[in-house]
Formats: sequence, C-alpha cells, structure tokens
Amino acid sequence: MPSQSSPRQAATAPSSPPSRSTLLSRLPSLTGMRFVAAVMVFFFHSSLTTEPPLNPFSGTASDIYHSVFTKTGWIGVSFFFILSGFVLTYSAKADDTPRRFMRRRLVKLYPNHVVSWALAMVLFAGATATWRQWLPNLLLVQTWIPRYDTFLSINPPSWSLSCEVIFYLSFPLLHRWIKKIDPARLWAWAAGVVAVVTLIPAVAYVALPDGTMSNGFPVSDWQYWVVYMLPPVRTLEFVLGILMARIVLSGRWINLRLLPAAALLVVGYAVANVVPWLFSLNAAALIPLALLIPAAATTDLSGRRSPFRGRVMLWLGEVSFAFYMVHGVVMIYFRSLLGYTELYSTPVGIGVIALYMGLSLAVAWLLHTVVETPMMRRFSRPRRRTPQSATARSTDLRITEAPIDGTRDDVSARAVARTEEKATAGSGASGA
Repeated sequence: MPSQSSPRQAATAPSSPPSRSTLLSRLPSLTGMRFVAAVMVFFFHSSLTTEPPLNPFSGTASDIYHSVFTKTGWIGVSFFFILSGFVLTYSAKADDTPRRFMRRRLVKLYPNHVVSWALAMVLFAGATATWRQWLPNLLLVQTWIPRYDTFLSINPPSWSLSCEVIFYLSFPLLHRWIKKIDPARLWAWAAGVVAVVTLIPAVAYVALPDGTMSNGFPVSDWQYWVVYMLPPVRTLEFVLGILMARIVLSGRWINLRLLPAAALLVVGYAVANVVPWLFSLNAAALIPLALLIPAAATTDLSGRRSPFRGRVMLWLGEVSFAFYMVHGVVMIYFRSLLGYTELYSTPVGIGVIALYMGLSLAVAWLLHTVVETPMMRRFSRPRRRTPQSATARSTDLRITEAPIDGTRDDVSARAVARTEEKATAGSGASGA
C-alpha cells in the first residue's frame, strides 16, 4: 500500500489533527465521482422513450436528448461495479471477519432499498405488481429470474443491488484468492477478465435466440439477461476492480493521470455508440473505466488537484446511493402525474428534467439523513465495544464505495476529520 499515514496511526497522536495526506489516502475523489456516475444513470433514465416513457421532450429535441444519453446508464452501472471491487480491496482490514463485513454491507444496502421499494409500491407499482414481481425485488434476487417484468420490476434501478449482494458474499473468497496472484501477473489477469467480458456478448449473439424486448431494446430478454443482468457475469467487473486495486497497492500502476483517463472514457463512450448493441452494455467502455478509477485514486494519494473532492462534490457523493435508489421512483411518479403522453417544448422539457433532479436530490437527502446514516450508526458495528477498541475503529475509516452499489465505508473525508477529532478528545465515537 502507498506509504500514507494510516488511520490507526492517527489514534496514537491525539494532539495532532489528521494530516492532509491521511485524508487524501481515503481517496475522496472517488466519493465525488460516485455522484457523477449516479447522474449518468439519471440522465439515461430521463431520456428513455420506451416503457415507461420518461423523456419529456417532443420532436427533434427528444431524439437528440435520447441519442446523447442513450449509453450513459450502462457506463454508470459498470463504474459502480468496478469501483465496488476496488474500494473493498483498498480498505480491507486484516482483522475483519466475514460476519462483520456482511453486516456492514447489508445494513448499508437494505434500509434504503426497503424504503424506496415501499415508496414505489405505494405510489405506482402496488396496483399492478404480482407477488412474483414484488417478492424477488424485495429480497434482491430479481436478477436471477430471466423475465423482463421481474428483473426490472417495482423500482427498476434496484436490480444492481441484487448483483452487489453476490459481490459481497463472494468478496472474502475472491480477495483471498486474488491476493495470492503474483503482482507481476496482475495486469495479465486484468486483461483476461476484460477479454472474457468482451466475449460474452459475442456468445450471446451466436448461442441465444434473437428478438426485441417489450420495452423496445433490440435484443431478446434472454440475451439482455445473460449479458447485463446475470450476477455471475457482472461479478467479472467486480473482480476487475479487485485486480486494479491490487495493481495500485502493489506499486504496479502505470501512472496514468486523471485527465487522460477521462479522455479515454469519452472515447469509450463513442465506441459504445457504434458497436453492436450487446457490446455497448458493459464491454465497450470497460477498459477506460478500469483505468479511470485507479487514476482518480492515485491523484488523491499523490496530492494532485482533483475536481471531484470539493465540499459540494463530497456532499453529493454522500447522498449518491440514496439518489440512485430514489431517482427512478421520483421520475416515474412525477411523469405519471404529468401524463406519459404529454410532450413539451425544449425550455419546458428542460424544466421537467430540472424538477426530476431537484426532487430526486431532496428525497435522497431525506433518505440519507433519516434512514441511511442512523441505520449505519446503529447496526453496522459490533454491539459490545471496549473504549480502546472503539477509538481504534473510529479512526479506521476509509473511502466510500459504490452503489450503485452505492455502499461505503465512510461518509466523506470531512466526516473522517470530525470523527477523528472526537476520537482524539476521548469521545470514543465510532465510524461507519
């Protein structure tokens, strides 16, 4: 691991506030980037002209808006999956146990999911959903069922959490296995994972029946399910994140800077718009995403400037999981009030998108404040703690992790600073 001041070292120096290098070692840029990825998913959903049609624009404006954001949702979700593997590996602790690990992850995941699920059921889904739809969705097993009306039922964005649960269950074993890989071979392993992810759409085109989904996607339900929804397939992106974290921690990173990495992602997005449709889901931009996350992490570790770790971006990153979970509910309900057949001029359509965003952020802030943070504080740590161990845990806070997972180990570098100040004063407050 890079030689930054560790959180545990901070506990031994109660008279000193956490250093800038200590705070940057928690990779705050990844916190801010989480919101950018969530917004990419937001714009994708708000551009849809398929069922339900959330795009509020009429005529040419609708076509332009849809064409600009037609692939951003795929890229945002892949970012979250790779980021999840990266930060879990970066923040892994030798004394952690699978039981404590799963408790933290599930307490982070399920409360927000249950509340957003309940909102969707009350506002629009409950009137038509059957138990074959709402029960798998509630239990986060919907992506194991190859039916469009099931894996994208109730609160559609929650499908990704079904994959995240599998990531968390498999992480202790995957991490232990990948730690045994010779550092000199990590890049080769990463390339192999990319190759397998790229091969899967080709196999789906050849081996699975063609068709058109009921929402208009130009593939069959089976093709879409295998390439994009099936948890074992999406676990490959999670594994890629673990490998990229090991590359950074073992000193094998190629020192690609943040700006060139972001430029590569723009190229990847352009590629996603021209390749066959199944390849655009998670293969076209996979390499740029796998490079962007370590580039942002090493930007923080080296203390270089980053546009993603300002106070506003950190706050937005804090609420990004809640935003991801509620934006679909807000858009579907608000659009139903307006009327799905109502289309608007460009200025009015922009106003509708702004209302989507503002309402989603407001509900996300409320969910984060009332549900997410209190539940994490109450249930994410062992019930019995000695004052000495509690102080150690309070300073052992790390980076946020994705959602879209949207899960995280800390609320922000700013929260870390507040918690460490309390710990050094002898308060014994513990972190998420």
